[in-house]
Amino acid sequence: MPFVSTNGIRLSYQRSGSGVPVLLIMGSSASGRVWTLHQTPALNRAGYETVAFDNRGVPPSDAPGGDYALADLVADTRGLIERLELGPCHLVGTSLGSLVAQELALAAPELVRSAVLIASRARSDTFRRAQLAADKALRERGVRLPADYEAVKTVAEMFSPATLNDDAAVGPMLELFELAGGGNTAAGQAAVVERLGDRREALGGITVPCRAIAFADDLISPPHLVAEVADAIPGCDFVEIPDCGHLGYLERPYEVNAAVIEFFDKY
Repeated sequence: MPFVSTNGIRLSYQRSGSGVPVLLIMGSSASGRVWTLHQTPALNRAGYETVAFDNRGVPPSDAPGGDYALADLVADTRGLIERLELGPCHLVGTSLGSLVAQELALAAPELVRSAVLIASRARSDTFRRAQLAADKALRERGVRLPADYEAVKTVAEMFSPATLNDDAAVGPMLELFELAGGGNTAAGQAAVVERLGDRREALGGITVPCRAIAFADDLISPPHLVAEVADAIPGCDFVEIPDCGHLGYLERPYEVNAAVIEFFDKY
């Protein structure tokens, strides 16, 4: 896997396909390789070049100690675009990755052709703040949940009832997350969302075309928070995909891919 040095760290990345470039920015603690399950093949078939990378904190990219700031991740991503000479490129970000994408579109519009913001937010509401605080309390106390318990917790939070009630679908997911083992992977990223504040007014300064995609059963970034992002960004449209949770790009990949490609084809 190749690396690029940017903003004082090394980022690992994967590049495939040909055409107008699309940079895919993954969410918290996850590898950029997740995009290669469904999204990069679909984009490559549609005539786009794709670059997926591992954010700081996710090996084999560098994982500096301490808490990270959103500005760190934005600077990393900007440097990667510049070093690989991708700009102006399309962006796809999910969850934490969508926060990076929208801030990059705001700070460096010359590098961004358009952006799809999946499971994004401009702020945290009362329940989401409670979620973040509870997770932070466990980390600060050094609590390590048993792998099988954490797998159940993660799958319940990340997937829709349609998947949870489907024995054939949920069994492999539970096994996958138990094998992954949870732990403190990319622990420095957690502070980014905890310190987000309210970005609704600032997002009004974005000038590049944007689409916000929400997942109907998302407990982490519910549709009403994603809709606030769409409302804040001038001209941003909004798509809600049913029967999927926070990892809707895995649960409903065909619908997600269609929404992404249809939007990029306009620009």
